Amino acid sequence: QLQLVESGGGLVQPGGSLRLSCAASGFSLERFAIGWFRQAPGKEREGVSCITNSGVTTNYADSVKGRFTISRDNAKNTVYLQMNSLKPEDTAVYYCAARVGITVVNYGCPHSSQYDYWGQGTQVTVSS
Repeated sequence: QLQLVESGGGLVQPGGSLRLSCAASGFSLERFAIGWFRQAPGKEREGVSCITNSGVTTNYADSVKGRFTISRDNAKNTVYLQMNSLKPEDTAVYYCAARVGITVVNYGCPHSSQYDYWGQGTQVTVSS
């Protein structure tokens, strides 16, 4: 059974940091590009970041550029999202998604509809 499981969410004060993990089971993440998305209450799901199969190329939403870093360790079958300088507006449920095949992210991340597998999400709350 193919599964993506996010972890690492929680409550953090503004300016703090969290590292989210997206672990795959039942398949190798090597064949997949990975995207991170988030959805705040009452808002549409938005793309946060993405990374190619090899990890060479990444892309970020303007709202997180310079604060978030996506990376992957294919040996551990895990993708990470390091989130620094967190703001209250970063509060949301964060999801990772996997897209099979070769993906070009130089000009932007694939739309959410182009991903094949999704995790269940992890809550991130930024509040004092």
